Amino acid sequence: MGHTEMLLAVAGLDTQKIAERCEKLAGDDWSDFPAAERAAFLFARKQALTPWEVGQADVQKLVHVFGHERALDVVWWSCRCHFMTRVADGFQIPLERDNVFQSPPAPPANNPPAPKQESGS
Repeated sequence: MGHTEMLLAVAGLDTQKIAERCEKLAGDDWSDFPAAERAAFLFARKQALTPWEVGQADVQKLVHVFGHERALDVVWWSCRCHFMTRVADGFQIPLERDNVFQSPPAPPANNPPAPKQESGS
């Protein structure tokens, strides 16, 4: 199971639904998906296959269907996911199904940081 499939499983899709969704996404007929999702898929696919060709026109297409803030979300998450996949694959890091969306640890509650100890002279 790859990163995409694992995320779909974590989202609650069963094996059959994951296979169907991945088959649709891997193809070129995305007509079953809403226009905004198709725009996001096109952006992500272009970024994955030919990132050097992504330009302002691609971002403007996202702005047209999502608005400025949501377009930024699409660009951010697409960049983040592509980066994390490349890092994980490069280091052969195993997938961790149980903490896909793990948040960073919370800072201590209202505790000031401990003073730094100076090394002895």
